[in-house]
Amino acid sequence: MKRILIIKLGYSETLDSMLSLTTSLGDVLRTTVILHFFKNDRVDWLVDEQASPLLAGNKFISTVWSYNPAVFDALRMISYDTVINFEKMPEICRFASSLHTKRFIGFLYNGSGYEVRGPGTRGAATRLIKMSSDLALKRQNRDCWQKILCAAIGKKWAGEGYVLGYEPKSSIECDVGFNWATSSKWMNKSWPMSHWKKLEKLLGGHYSVSWQRGLNSLCEYIDWINSCRIIVTSDSLGLHLCLALGKNVIALFGPTSVREVHMYKTGIALSPDSPYDCVPCCKPVCAKEKQCMEYITPERVYENVRKRLSPPDTA
Repeated sequence: MKRILIIKLGYSETLDSMLSLTTSLGDVLRTTVILHFFKNDRVDWLVDEQASPLLAGNKFISTVWSYNPAVFDALRMISYDTVINFEKMPEICRFASSLHTKRFIGFLYNGSGYEVRGPGTRGAATRLIKMSSDLALKRQNRDCWQKILCAAIGKKWAGEGYVLGYEPKSSIECDVGFNWATSSKWMNKSWPMSHWKKLEKLLGGHYSVSWQRGLNSLCEYIDWINSCRIIVTSDSLGLHLCLALGKNVIALFGPTSVREVHMYKTGIALSPDSPYDCVPCCKPVCAKEKQCMEYITPERVYENVRKRLSPPDTA
């Protein structure tokens, strides 16, 4: 049995250039797809404390290490067969390069820029840097995130899904869940509140609606998602939790690439019918007076809800 360390805190999105101490929970969850390739090994995972509930109880992880300076000293005492670093923060890269390991995969920082090491072709590894720094390449990409990530560690993705450790304790309570909130890092993903309210009116009298709960508790949030028959959401953590749970979902995409997200046959993605040629711009801030997300109409979402749910009870 080999010993593996995965470093994915969520401070930097793997295929994005943005660095932030606001944890990208969705990016942490998406990275769990690589666990399928190490299920016979002992896996440690270094993660930000806010994201640790996503990994707690994961059947493929032996130890979840919550990030703090004291943890660095403990991890330096361990000899690993493989260290995988998917963080681009310079201090995390420097720490990763200081660990005892036979094989290193992922991001390193050499003082003037980033480089990526990988066991597969050099192109598969360096694609991570190119995708996160070249917006034109990111917009042109036709491969899903899972395929790109797995190729970077020398593996071929064959439809493997996310691995969520937490098991929801809820049962179905309502028809449609509105996952309306978005991360402060990507407010450009937000669907207008006026559209949410219009959708609620369209659904009224036909389907029961629940507005997002668990904003301050990750476990409560997962339980809420699980309690809805279908979730309407932007490209956010809620979408990836739905995919991990096999939940019926309608995902609204605008500034981010729909092609990067594999829907696992459990949901559909809607993109704007807009006059813009910049969609997806792959930018967190929009310079347009009317954002592209406004061009996804409530009526269009309503029709897709009806198609994916059984007809409402009209008795």
